[in-house]
Amino acid sequence: MASNQLAAETSPYLLQHKDNPVHWRAWGAAALAEAQATDKPVLLSVGYAACHWCHVMAAESFENPEIAAVMNELYVPIKVDREERPDIDAIYQQALALMGEQGGWPLTMFLTPKGEPFWGGTYFPPAQRWGRPGFPDVLRGVAAHYRREPDKIARNVTALANGLAQSSTARSAEDAITPALLDQIAERLAQAVDPVHGGFGQAPKFPNPSNLELLWRGWTRARLDLCRDRVLLTLDAMCQGGIYDHIGGGFARYSTDEQWLVPHFEKMLYDNAQLVSLLTAAWQETKSSLYAARIDETIGWVLREMRAPDGGFSSTIDADAEHEEGKFTVWTEAEIDRLLGPDAGLFKAHYDVTTAGNWEGKTILNRRNRPGFAHPEVEATLARCRAVLFAAREQRVHPGLDDKVLADWNGLMITALAEASLAFDRPDWLAAAAEAWRFVTTRMMPADDRLHHSWRGGRHHPGTLDDYVDMARAGLALHEATGDDAYLAQVERWVAVLDRHFGDPAGGYFFTADDTEALIVRTKSVADNAVPAGNGTLVHVLARLWASTGRAEHRRALDRQIAAFAGELERNFYPLGTYLNGLDFAMRPVQITIVGARDAEDAKALLAAVHETSLPNRLVQVVADTGSLPATHPAIGKARLGRAATAYVCIGETCSLPITEPAALAAALAGV
Repeated sequence: MASNQLAAETSPYLLQHKDNPVHWRAWGAAALAEAQATDKPVLLSVGYAACHWCHVMAAESFENPEIAAVMNELYVPIKVDREERPDIDAIYQQALALMGEQGGWPLTMFLTPKGEPFWGGTYFPPAQRWGRPGFPDVLRGVAAHYRREPDKIARNVTALANGLAQSSTARSAEDAITPALLDQIAERLAQAVDPVHGGFGQAPKFPNPSNLELLWRGWTRARLDLCRDRVLLTLDAMCQGGIYDHIGGGFARYSTDEQWLVPHFEKMLYDNAQLVSLLTAAWQETKSSLYAARIDETIGWVLREMRAPDGGFSSTIDADAEHEEGKFTVWTEAEIDRLLGPDAGLFKAHYDVTTAGNWEGKTILNRRNRPGFAHPEVEATLARCRAVLFAAREQRVHPGLDDKVLADWNGLMITALAEASLAFDRPDWLAAAAEAWRFVTTRMMPADDRLHHSWRGGRHHPGTLDDYVDMARAGLALHEATGDDAYLAQVERWVAVLDRHFGDPAGGYFFTADDTEALIVRTKSVADNAVPAGNGTLVHVLARLWASTGRAEHRRALDRQIAAFAGELERNFYPLGTYLNGLDFAMRPVQITIVGARDAEDAKALLAAVHETSLPNRLVQVVADTGSLPATHPAIGKARLGRAATAYVCIGETCSLPITEPAALAAALAGV
């Protein structure tokens, strides 16, 4: 059928392209069958709704009738939403990396009619520019190459297929990973942090929360001062930089400069979830009013703007408004003067507002030059100013919201909300986490404990490894926060699903299930990308399950999972933050048992002492008596002192003396 077929899709990204003159198809067997029947190569374009450069390439090329005609003549064009189909994106991003090219979005890949990659790139301009060939020239050149040199195409296909297969092979190691090795890795990573502005590398800078957590664990585990200092430097810079939305709350995806001033304006649920978790851990140590404010404001943004009907969380907010990057977010001095009147001068001094602006003649609000909080009266005035600007900004045309609900990203946010709710005593945040959990486990889990990955308008895609493990970690966080064993039971059922449908006999877990759509390869990786790697998160999940239940099958699964990827450290430890953080927990969990009634005031006071302390390896259980603990638990048989709620802090097989006073418990935890 010679027409654009995206109108029937539900993905906001695909629907953005339904009126293109390109004859787009959604990914599927029908599109590949068409390519095989016509013997045309496939032009695969992967992006997402909030992606600025995806919009640019669409406006320049996909909306251009002449360029679209070339695409339609020479190829079967297929559009993929990378958030909806991360399995497809992962394969072809890896293929591009094997070609020695930098990945990203939009991803532009050229495939055989069977879906095998043979060449690709990312953004292509409509005409030769910046040393890059024009897209029409690329289209014609690749098609000619495909027709005239089938042997070279076949060699490329074979080489990439072998590379993809190899990249999905886990590497074990004979030597065990030790806490000392974790310390060495943390110290090396700390030295790689920009000592002036924080963050890893130069421009562009991404938050990279998994590796910042690794550094924070280096501080809590071994008191590595450089690790602590570099995390706090980075968090301070991001919290006061332009990457943070000082009017509406929430962090942008990354900074285009090394100083965290100019964001790539889209906001992603997953970034903000991970940063709330990290900021909560840092606040528990520092009690920083800056971190407390950013956590409160970011969660406020999530609950105000990202909450889907019935409690799930939407995915992203676009970088562009009215086809202009950042238009919704930036300001001019004239606007500030008009809106704030006599308070404008004070506000401009604190938020870097000048006549010339700090970005393309406009101002990205930031407090990099005045990062410390001012006198409370000044801060109160600034808060009133922000409220005025927020009200004015609400009248602007808002950037697009991608309102599909993704199970894995929701799992990350549920965990963040549950953790923050305990630290700040915010039952409303815990209630929001529980509501999102109910959304995913009812709307996105129809039967047999099988999860869907995405939900929008009743359309679903099969769950991935990340969906199960991120929701499993969320369930463990809710179990600790509430004591409701239903969460724990659901997590165990999901782990059983993973063993049946995702496990690899050679070790580790595949990204896709064995009974879902067959792609050219089943990927398996422990390397983090923008989101934590599922195989890394699973180490944490299995370790907590073993500690919580004492069931031997979880211990065996944990040992296998650790061993399956231990050899990856020899390749490159930088992308292994989540895996290493899970290892840290597995090696030295801090098991805190409180014997008493969870709702009693004395137990609440002990719990408050725990939740105000930064303990990444914390696992808290509240029990009426320790006889209900697993037989393997180190606190089994410990007694309650009289009628008072009593705490025991256990590391390994060694437990503290009984503790009944919150101050004494806080002191004991400080020495852990």
